[in-house]
Amino acid sequence: MQAILLKQAVDLVILDIMMPGDDGLTLCRQMRANSTIPILMLTAISEEVDRILGLEMGADDYLSKPFNPRELLARVRAILRRSQGGGGSLNGIGTNERVIYEFAGWSLDPRERRLKSPDSLEITLSSGEFDLLHALVQRSQQVLSRDKLLDLTKNREAGPFDRSIDIQISRLRHKLEQDPKNPQIIKTIRGGGYVLAAEVVRKQRL
Repeated sequence: MQAILLKQAVDLVILDIMMPGDDGLTLCRQMRANSTIPILMLTAISEEVDRILGLEMGADDYLSKPFNPRELLARVRAILRRSQGGGGSLNGIGTNERVIYEFAGWSLDPRERRLKSPDSLEITLSSGEFDLLHALVQRSQQVLSRDKLLDLTKNREAGPFDRSIDIQISRLRHKLEQDPKNPQIIKTIRGGGYVLAAEVVRKQRL
């Protein structure tokens, strides 16, 4: 897998948990160490632990088996549309905005899909993490439910016990917050969801 990624330009990787040789979770972790290529994880419908682990290791979305091939195709198209900045998204994700969002010393550039720290360091985000942060900064100081965030970022409804948003919020906090256990930028609203609490300044690109 690593050899293929080094030799060829890859737009998206679909990983199955059960694979010969290295399992999908191991490959996901290895890829996320040095790549932002979107990853879609295939899991058994009954294996919630595998889904959680996949998301914690940086997968952008998951699909439980068995599934309809049309659903797989729809997921792939949605992920590619967002990650490649394709227009036409009803949710405002992946559009060619001429705006840079600045908040708490951070800056998010939707057009280049880049996040810079207060020290001007570029921070690596998976496609799913970027889309989630983008949705939050666009609606700063608004409480957004998990279902709403899932619709905005993945254009699908939450399934039973779907924790994908919670896990990606946790990953974002570890990258944004000085103390992830006491977050000041992305806060949890009990019974409501999440809110980007920092003031956001929108600056036009030059």
